[in-house]
Amino acid sequence: MNETIVIDAAGSTTPFPHFWEHMFGSCHAPITLCEDWRNDLRKLKEILDVQYIRFHGIFGRSVGIYDHEDDDGNLVLNFTRADLIYDGLLRNGVRPFLELSFMPAELAATHAVHSFWYHPIVSPPKDPRKWHELIYKFAQHLVERYGLAEVANWYFEVWNEPNLDFWTGEPQEETYYQLYDVTADALKQVSPLLRVGGPATAQAAWVDRFIKHCADKNVPVDFVSTHIYPNDTALNVFGRDEKIPQSEMVARAVRKVHEQVKTSANPELPIIFSEYNAGLGDVQLDSPYVGAWLANNIRQCAGGLVTEMSYWTFTDAFFEEGGVFKSPFSKGFGLIATGSIPKAGFYAFKILRLLGDEQLSLNHTSGLATKRNADQALVAAIWNYTAPNETGAVKRFDIQLKGAPHTKYARLHLVDDDHGSPLKLWEAMGSPSFPSIEQQAILRRDSERSFNEGVRIVEKNATDLSLTLKPNALVVVEFCR
Repeated sequence: MNETIVIDAAGSTTPFPHFWEHMFGSCHAPITLCEDWRNDLRKLKEILDVQYIRFHGIFGRSVGIYDHEDDDGNLVLNFTRADLIYDGLLRNGVRPFLELSFMPAELAATHAVHSFWYHPIVSPPKDPRKWHELIYKFAQHLVERYGLAEVANWYFEVWNEPNLDFWTGEPQEETYYQLYDVTADALKQVSPLLRVGGPATAQAAWVDRFIKHCADKNVPVDFVSTHIYPNDTALNVFGRDEKIPQSEMVARAVRKVHEQVKTSANPELPIIFSEYNAGLGDVQLDSPYVGAWLANNIRQCAGGLVTEMSYWTFTDAFFEEGGVFKSPFSKGFGLIATGSIPKAGFYAFKILRLLGDEQLSLNHTSGLATKRNADQALVAAIWNYTAPNETGAVKRFDIQLKGAPHTKYARLHLVDDDHGSPLKLWEAMGSPSFPSIEQQAILRRDSERSFNEGVRIVEKNATDLSLTLKPNALVVVEFCR
């Protein structure tokens, strides 16, 4: 059975900001010093308008900001590695979305350690005044080194997922607010221009109560941030027992938070989902699934519901939450596999950037239609989303373009199992856990070659296309004058 998608190029449009391509996450602070990590960042910057990178653990022992206290009890801090980290980001054309975490051991009330492989300390401070001093001196140093005009463009996010086991204060919410209040005060003492926000929760939690707390206590807040994953449960996110498909969970959480902000005492707060991705556990993130899921999520979250969404993560290089990866393709969160091998998800992000600045209405939930202001081209994305653990079926989409009489040709960009995905070739190699240097080079070349083979020009009948898409295939079509 064919599915028909009708695009009316003469229809009314709404703004379509690219909220999905400006921020990306990446494990914890020390890995940003690795050249492979920086190479992958540069590779990402070549295809996307990446502006911010977020990672955990700037106050971890391996960064070494806390040094000692002098005879008068004042903190003596060491910024050697922090400077290398932020110098590297700025040199590569991105800014930090700066997560203020985790607790230096010397300042911790307890030595509660998270189960992540690098063992962050997730305790509250034993003395909030010392935490205030740490934040103040840290932010002051950043302003002195990089200038207020630069640092005022950064985001300072207080902690990470305090509603889970990343925070051992009791009661969790109340003690987190205490931490937030102290942190916000320290930052604003350095300069009112520094942007601070939270609650940085998992499962889109606490946002409404967090904003109310800030309003009631007159605590500054410049943005709200939270996280959501497709595998989160309706009970955890919405407080009710309901089966929500993985294709819808992220967008429904975005709408929940949007409504909470718009009905709050501060309805103009920017909304930043500082972690999300296409799924955990049973989801094959090394496969083209990422592209179909992502395009569908963009469709659902468009329309001004969210300011920015930060995909977790852009690279598997040195991703260490569960320990060192034992294989380049092990459902890692990254868009780029270990060895700088672009996955299908990388190419999906690349082609979705081609979408325009204005969105047209569409008659189908498997498509997006946009106009690009720069060249007035109409650009559409079509996908064949298939849920995890389902085999799906090949689908044919008949695309009818109306109201665009000057269209001369269509350029198609395809990502599927055979175009832009190195997974099948790696499996054909015998799924080596530690590919040789030559094998890595072959995988990189084949990934790019197969992606390029998925780009083709249609000149005849460009306004009346038929596309046959495999399960989880994604195609972006540029209708050109």
